[in-house]
Amino acid sequence: MPFARVACRAQVGLAAPLVQVEVSLGSGLPTFSIVGLPATVVREAKERVRAALLNSRFEFPAGRITVNLAPADLPKEGGRFDLPIALGVLLASRQVAIGPAAGRAAPPAEFYGELGLTGELKAVRGLLPAAAQAQRAGHELIVPRANAAEACAVAPQLVRAADHLLEVCAHVAGTRQLAPGPAPDHAGGAPTNFRRATLDLLDVRGQLHAKRALTIAAGGGHSLLLIGPPGCGKSMLAQRLPGLLPPLSTAEALEVAAIASVSVAGFRRESLSERPFRAPHHSSSVPALVGGGSRARPGEISLAHRGVLFLDELPEFARPVLEALREPLETGVVSVARAALTTEYPAEFQLVAAMNPCPCGRLGDAAGECRCTPAIVQRYRSRVSGPLLDRLDLHVEMPRVGSGEFDAEPDGATASAAAFAAVGRARELQLARQGACNARLTDAEVHRWCAPDESGRRLLETAMQRLRLSARGRQRVLRVARTIADLEGRRQVGAAQVSEAVMLRCLDRAAA
Repeated sequence: MPFARVACRAQVGLAAPLVQVEVSLGSGLPTFSIVGLPATVVREAKERVRAALLNSRFEFPAGRITVNLAPADLPKEGGRFDLPIALGVLLASRQVAIGPAAGRAAPPAEFYGELGLTGELKAVRGLLPAAAQAQRAGHELIVPRANAAEACAVAPQLVRAADHLLEVCAHVAGTRQLAPGPAPDHAGGAPTNFRRATLDLLDVRGQLHAKRALTIAAGGGHSLLLIGPPGCGKSMLAQRLPGLLPPLSTAEALEVAAIASVSVAGFRRESLSERPFRAPHHSSSVPALVGGGSRARPGEISLAHRGVLFLDELPEFARPVLEALREPLETGVVSVARAALTTEYPAEFQLVAAMNPCPCGRLGDAAGECRCTPAIVQRYRSRVSGPLLDRLDLHVEMPRVGSGEFDAEPDGATASAAAFAAVGRARELQLARQGACNARLTDAEVHRWCAPDESGRRLLETAMQRLRLSARGRQRVLRVARTIADLEGRRQVGAAQVSEAVMLRCLDRAAA
């Protein structure tokens, strides 16, 4: 019985398990069956494959065609299996034979691509994780030309790009080899950091206290809550945080790109080296923020991995949405459970949130009259739970910007370039000392690396008593104090650093 086997990979979260596309031709009534837990899009591949073969001047085999996607218990989704199914049918029917150039001397090959009805190859989503796994296995990748740049991000020497099914068949037969690497229009240098080049802290007038807090947040990877009236610069500061962070390493950039590759938006080469900045609307649902849906796609917190998640108008988010942030803030991962499978995505993001001091935004503003009663203010602020606020390292109040501050000459010491250099030095100290940012230290590591001197310890004890800090709040104060010491180049955390860390938690002071 004619038989052929072609390799491909499925996409399950960020994993790319190997799938063997097995094609068997038999006698009997003409049927075309695809088995192996295929999704609807995969089952529809038989119609695309039939049309592509006929329009490419191949014969469609008469009789029974059975396609098995092994392993059978692994869910298969997307149009990536079109090309291996079509190639398997051609190999099994002896219309294409493996030539000497694609024989034992060549590495094993994996095939990806959605087929158009005329045989053209179309791009598929989530190819970067598959390319990474194929690169580790030393397999050659045959991909649509639109996916060449994505695959070449991890395996440039193993990628072969094609525009049509006939080109793939010629490559397999050895009559015309596909050129390695991406097409010329994908070439180019590494993209620049757009935010660092165009968004500068000097654009934000005044707010020296908030700029200092933003630098501390960047220096240690801390979460930050900005509280102030409308128009005081909360959103502007948040947008400038990615420009203060060190560049992504190659491994980190590929990790971020893999998450983007499996998302709805897909891979974008021009943003490969940029830290993500995600700013979802306050009407976002829990699956949109955390991840989920029928296919367990990554949510905003995973798309912000290694970057910044900005939640403007924090109290306007639904309570379940905000509560879903609590565990990822602690663990740095999010698990999306569905009936068929459980998918885990990384979520090491920096949370920056912004809110008004009251519903009208004029509480404490000398330039405006607030008419909100204490009960209304309390009800507004209670939309954000105490446990979530306790997990935020910095709470900073921002006053309204005075008219005279717009005419003042900007201070170069507060420019993004100066803050970027200070943050880079602090991060290098942390990585050399403990291998992670201060915000990611465990309790045992906090005791080892963040212990203050005697004066700092006494001040911390006083703050815990007067402000009624929780144990989690105490640890976060110490982490922030350690970051302040790193920015100042100090080996020991002292009273000055502890004092500033406590002052940067204004909601704890207000509750005392």
